[in-house]
This record gives sequence, structure tokens and C-alpha cells, in this order.
Amino acid sequence: MQEAWHFLRWLILALALAPFAFYLLSIWSAVSFFRRPEPGGPPYTPPASILKPCRGLDREAFENFASFCRQNYPQYEILFAVADPADPAVPVIERLMREFPAVPIRLIRSVPGVGANNKVNKLIRLAAEARYDLLVINDSDVRVTPDYLRRVAAPFRDPQVGASTAMYRAETNVPRGGIGAELEAVGITSEFQAGVLTAWRLEGVKFALGATMACTRKALEAIGGFEALADYHSDDYELGSRIAAHGYRVALLRDPVTIVYGRQSLREFAVHQLRWALTTRFARPGGHFGLVLTFGLPWSVLAAAVAPTRWVAAAYLGAYLVLRLAAAWTVGVWGLGDRLLRRRLWLVPLRDATGFLTWIAGYFFTRINWRGSGFRVVEGKLVPVEQPAKAAAAGTAAR
Repeated sequence: MQEAWHFLRWLILALALAPFAFYLLSIWSAVSFFRRPEPGGPPYTPPASILKPCRGLDREAFENFASFCRQNYPQYEILFAVADPADPAVPVIERLMREFPAVPIRLIRSVPGVGANNKVNKLIRLAAEARYDLLVINDSDVRVTPDYLRRVAAPFRDPQVGASTAMYRAETNVPRGGIGAELEAVGITSEFQAGVLTAWRLEGVKFALGATMACTRKALEAIGGFEALADYHSDDYELGSRIAAHGYRVALLRDPVTIVYGRQSLREFAVHQLRWALTTRFARPGGHFGLVLTFGLPWSVLAAAVAPTRWVAAAYLGAYLVLRLAAAWTVGVWGLGDRLLRRRLWLVPLRDATGFLTWIAGYFFTRINWRGSGFRVVEGKLVPVEQPAKAAAAGTAAR
């Protein structure tokens, strides 16, 4: 019995070193990525169509949209789409058209349903309406700088590039959004983007991020268009993965875009994080399970609990704090320039605790709530959950 206990103790102590290795790998990946030389050559600025599917209003929506109208770019257009003509985003887009008459802006007010993913339904219509072959897609809560389109388009100078994507950080005045928004923002740059950079270092980028998904029409047609993604939950991952699978390269941009968060309660934060956990679990099940070896806080606490001496216990807890905060600082503050993380670095351990609990919860749920609609996720696809009233009515009609 004592031998079994000794074996278990040393196994835990050995496994608890894995997160430390991940933190060091994150630091190395970030330094490699942000210190790599910028590619040279003349500017590459093909005409571009910006596609923006909308549903409802995000915080500071007009300012977000307006940032796309101030691009230092020779030729581009912006296309918006809503499924409901009465969507609250419509007046904001109409105001945008009045205040930026020099920018070609079009609004599509009614979009037919092709699949379960409402966003992709809009993208199908937007891609059909777009005039140009470079398609740039991003969410409605994204804000960009005037050189954004130039940075997005530059990698396509290489014909082997089929898509480009960008990391993101939180708007710096997010603290007004509450503790939920702060925790999510801290997690994005200190945890999620660290994983993105590690993937870039180890295997290259074989995915896209919803904050920026740019692709050529040729690459999009090679994967069957947006129609092929109409029932998938993780449309950004699927787009980048399928383009990479067809032999194209997916370029990861050095400069991040900004996400502007609204107020978020702890409950809303938990629901959103669970949806993200399910996204990862069903898109990359092996990678999602492997995340268990990146959670430094629970492993360090467990190692401290079974450590043979107090000094060993203190060493594990101290190593967690030093390496975790160093990785968060290197990726988020130094690399991505996240000023919010600079001020809220002390939230990282709390964010780690919530992240571990969410990871566990992700194995007990298959249903998500997305923009007010309920879905089950089956093999990565969205299956609408029938409302009780509708189900009862259908049963009555059948009888």
C-alpha cells in the first residue's frame, strides 16, 4: 500500500511539471513570433470586400463599424447583413452610410436560412453579393486601426496563402463592463492567445479566429463555399482548417485587433466560457483533452498537497506563480500590448481557476445558448433544440 502511495505521489509531482513546460513554451513562442522580421516587398492592396454579419447591437457598435470606414486603403467595400429587417443594428448602419458617403456600404436586410448557423447564413449571402475576390470577415464587436486592411491583405502577395487571421485583445476600458468582462478579457490574452502562439510554433496555423477571417474567393470555393459550414458551430475554426487541408497556408498577423466588450455578469461569463469550451471540445477533441496538462493552478495545488516536504510544496506553488505570470506578461502585455492585462495581472490565477472548472463542465454538457437560441452540438454541428411549446404543437398536429 505504501509503495502504491509513493508511486502515486511521484506521478502527481511529475505530471505537475507539464504546465510549467507549457508556460516556458508559450514564452518562447511569443518571443519567436513577435521578434520575427516583417516580410518585405512593395505594398499589396487588392480590392477587398469586408463582410459583416450582424445580429443585435454590441457595445459601442457605431464606433466599431466606423473604424472600418477610416481605412487607409485604395479600394474596398463594406457589406452588412441582418436576418431581421427590424434588427436594432439597422439604424446604426444607416447612420454609418450617411456619415461616410465616400465609402461603398451596402446593407442586406433579409437573409434566408440555409443551415443552423445564423452567422454563416449571412456570410453565404454576403459572399454572393461581394464585388471583390479578397473577402475579409469579422465580428461586429471588433474595432480596428486605419492600416488594418493593408496588414490583412499583405500575406496574400504569396499565392500559397489562402487565408489570414488575427489575434485580438480587449478594449482598455473594459473594467466598466464588470468582473465577468474583466475575467474574460484577461483569459483571452493570457491563456487563449498563448495557445494560439504555441500552435503556431509547433505545427503552424491550421485555423482562423473570428475576429478576423480573410480568404480569397478561390480558396473559399475550393472548400465548397460558406455553404459547407452552414451547420457547424465553430465556423472560424472550420474555415481555416479546411483551407489549410486544401494545401493553402493560413497566415497569422502580428498585430491584434480590439474586441469591445459589453457589461458581463459572472453568470454571463460562465455561460460564454462554457460555449467556448464546447467549441474546442467538439472542434479538436484531442487537443481539448490535452489542455488538462496546461492547468498549472490545480496541478500545483495537488502537488503541494502530496509533496514530501513543505519546501517542495512551496517550490511548486512559487514556480506556478512566477512562470504563469511571466507567460501572461510576455504574451499579453509585451506581445499583444494589452493594457488591461497590465493592470489586472493579479486576476490571472482566478481566471485559471474558472478555466479549469469550465473545462470539467464541458464534458457534462452538449447544449449551448447562442444569441438567444438553444442548440445541441453533435459532431461539431449545431442541432437546434426544439422549444417545448413548438414540440407540443407539433405533437398535437401529428395526432
